[in-house]
Amino acid sequence: MNLNFKRLLLLLLTAVTLSCSFERSEQSVQFSATDTTHNLQVASGSIERFYVESKFVDSRNVDIWLPENYSETNQYPVLYMHDGQMLFDSTKTWNNQEWKVDEVAGNLITNNKIPPVIIVGIWNNGDQRFAEYFPEKAINYIPKVQRDSLMKLGPVELKADNYLTFLVKELKTFVDSTYSTKSGTEHSYLMGSSMGGLISIYALSEYPDVFGGAACLSTHWVGSSEAATIIPKAINDYLETNLPAPEDHRIYFDHGTATLDSLYPPYQDIVDQTMRQKGYTSDHWISREFEGGDHSEKSWSARLEIPLQFLFDKE
Repeated sequence: MNLNFKRLLLLLLTAVTLSCSFERSEQSVQFSATDTTHNLQVASGSIERFYVESKFVDSRNVDIWLPENYSETNQYPVLYMHDGQMLFDSTKTWNNQEWKVDEVAGNLITNNKIPPVIIVGIWNNGDQRFAEYFPEKAINYIPKVQRDSLMKLGPVELKADNYLTFLVKELKTFVDSTYSTKSGTEHSYLMGSSMGGLISIYALSEYPDVFGGAACLSTHWVGSSEAATIIPKAINDYLETNLPAPEDHRIYFDHGTATLDSLYPPYQDIVDQTMRQKGYTSDHWISREFEGGDHSEKSWSARLEIPLQFLFDKE
């Protein structure tokens, strides 16, 4: 089956379920195409939605934004974004806010500030969001006595490693085989906010040969408790050991100064020092503060063009 015919089936036969043929055991991931043209509004480009039944995580929607004039005769870099239901259409979100990804990316592409890109919005799964987005291996950097005490307060089955396996082994494989992508490390990026910022930097550190950069907005360094310093220290200790080499990767951090973001500056300062110790300079790393910025899609949208241009200016 050639690529054009495969995509035609995906888009037109909404009841058809396609199996990606991964060599993994008897069960394969299922991507079911759904028709979103009647209920999802975008200012530019187009959205293709899939309902994904994964072997590694709970089922969910994935929205794939294609730029204007997408053509399979060209190849496109890809940005993977977390909290995908908050990206495109505020009339469908819980707080009536959105990142305005289609507006911002579309304008940057039109004005030749970034190349045409494909953006993959991975929906979170509600009450599983913390379990999937918290950097799982960072727990190993908490002393055992303190770790045991934390788990007694609220035992959680961490699932970030499974989430990343889904992202890399299932979703990225599907995107690269279905769309005309530049699939290499230097053309594959990550972005998220709050806990989505944590999972973005964790994914980059766990899979440095898969992803070439991550943008982490309002990164929730404090983890599950706004008062404790144990969790941010463990995350930073993990990064000290696992951050990828700066020569081949680009990392963007930012935060505001209002609402939940007001907690972040001291922890971001610690991570910034770690970045310097690992050899990151302004060629490969940005860390910015936005006075008055709060913890909301409205604030992230207002500055979205900055990380997009930083990630894609070398394309």
